[in-house]
Amino acid sequence: MDVSQILFQDDKSVIDLYQLQELFSLAAFWAKGRSIEDLGIAITNSEPVISAWDEKKLVGFARANSDGIYRATIWDVVIHPDYRGCGLGSTLVKTVLSHPRMNRVERVYLTTTHQQKFYERIGFQPNTSTTMLFCNNAKLTGVATTEQLEESLKV
Repeated sequence: MDVSQILFQDDKSVIDLYQLQELFSLAAFWAKGRSIEDLGIAITNSEPVISAWDEKKLVGFARANSDGIYRATIWDVVIHPDYRGCGLGSTLVKTVLSHPRMNRVERVYLTTTHQQKFYERIGFQPNTSTTMLFCNNAKLTGVATTEQLEESLKV
């Protein structure tokens, strides 16, 4: 497949949330069922957001969060199945990493279920030292509110 016509964008305003939802449903088992509203929130709160386009068709997507210097995390890397194996995935990740918000970051994290070898070829290394996870949900109890924290800090 000739992918020379693929255009990479870092302008999140060009993202068609319906195309993104369809891309996730088609190509990302971990992102099926995400709502349009939640996708919009995720994009709004991420920087950079990189998309790959074949004319008006969304064929790739990735986003990240970063403090710009110490830590960053890459999320939601996905390539349309018809466009896999052409180097778009590695170009997409490298585009995220070279973004001004990311290119000075000391450590970039990502989570992957089955694509470790892909990311190792780009330069990522396995990391067994950061294995903690907090799953937030509405039934969470025992976490202090802002008011309780402020009260406990009063001397």
